[in-house]
Amino acid sequence: MKSTVIKTEKLSKTFSTGGVQQHVLKNIDLEIYEGDFTVIMGASGAGKSTLLYALSGMDRPSLGKIEFAGASIGELSGDKLAVFRRKNCGFVFQQIYLMDDMSLLDNAMACGLLLSKDKKAVAARAADLFDRVGLEEIDTKKFPAQLSGGQQQRGAMVRALINDPTVLFADEPTGALNSASGKAVLDILTELNRAGKSIVMVTHDLHSAYRGNRILYLKDGAFFADFDAGRYEEADESRKQEIRTYLESVGW
Repeated sequence: MKSTVIKTEKLSKTFSTGGVQQHVLKNIDLEIYEGDFTVIMGASGAGKSTLLYALSGMDRPSLGKIEFAGASIGELSGDKLAVFRRKNCGFVFQQIYLMDDMSLLDNAMACGLLLSKDKKAVAARAADLFDRVGLEEIDTKKFPAQLSGGQQQRGAMVRALINDPTVLFADEPTGALNSASGKAVLDILTELNRAGKSIVMVTHDLHSAYRGNRILYLKDGAFFADFDAGRYEEADESRKQEIRTYLESVGW
């Protein structure tokens, strides 16, 4: 039986725009399981990114509860929540958000040193992770503007992984990349998951969705469907067809 790493109860998020209430998330009951590669899909405006930010503690829900790694994160103060995120959450976004005036290595080190004062140990972990994502040592010493988008995203993944988070959250991680760079990023995510890392990824892209073993579909802010896709195998065309058929059946 799978262990639950995140659980929500009646999770809701409402925004007020011009005096009009917009119910972006509506009473979502959800469990995210340890070791899963969970994909969140839905039409534009369905609440995908809002759900991701709520699950990770980046945004607070209007109503409902979130239990994450044994903590009720809605009850944590701002400072305690920030520390919790540093320990338990890694983030990879479509917009890469690296610090322009720091090398890839320094970007990763700065994040790692927020939790550990052992600079030597953090540097060793960074070096291991850069090797794991296929970046040469010479590239890790470059500034983001000196690197391709794919290299920058791989560097951002090292930064996200430097503190060995409980869950790696990814919001359209291939959205700004060409097909080759996007595939390289997805390959890394797949290998991380095979090694045991729990991943929650928002995407609208079918090729990205193939990588998940579980696909959640949101419609108008509500939890609409849940599909067990099985583990990814690149050559498994029947599995890909099953996923396409499922997504079409729920309105993708």
